Amino acid sequence: MDKLVISSHNDFEAYLGKDLGESHYLTISQEQINQFADATLDHQWIHTDPERASRESAFNSTIAHGYLTLSLLPYLWEQIADIRNIKMMINYEIESLRFNQPVLVNSQVRLRAKLDSLADLRGITKCNLGIVLEIKGNKKPALSGNLIFLYHFIA
Repeated sequence: MDKLVISSHNDFEAYLGKDLGESHYLTISQEQINQFADATLDHQWIHTDPERASRESAFNSTIAHGYLTLSLLPYLWEQIADIRNIKMMINYEIESLRFNQPVLVNSQVRLRAKLDSLADLRGITKCNLGIVLEIKGNKKPALSGNLIFLYHFIA
């Protein structure tokens, strides 16, 4: 899979309304879930206690934090597009985010992205991506919504 290379607002315009591609699959491990729990102080047993989750959870295993899956989106986006020639990128907004399906431990997820809209805000590119975080082998995605990034390209 070749990454898109985007170096300017004009480069983005060529993809308006189009599917931009998909990332590689990423496996969500128990270690990663535990580290996220430590970082966020969210040690709810459904995430961090595999034995209890296997006995008491409707999923029969631990699940990733919803915010863990959300936090992976910039990393996965970078696998789809190589944005060059920028002074700065800002995570600006998330619209219509919906957690559709829990991500079980050791599941594989990947990002699909579409360029829904683009605006030039006095030299700063506002990029609105329609995103879906897919779970391998599952028809229902982990999450869906719109990510909005601001890119300040070097003139």
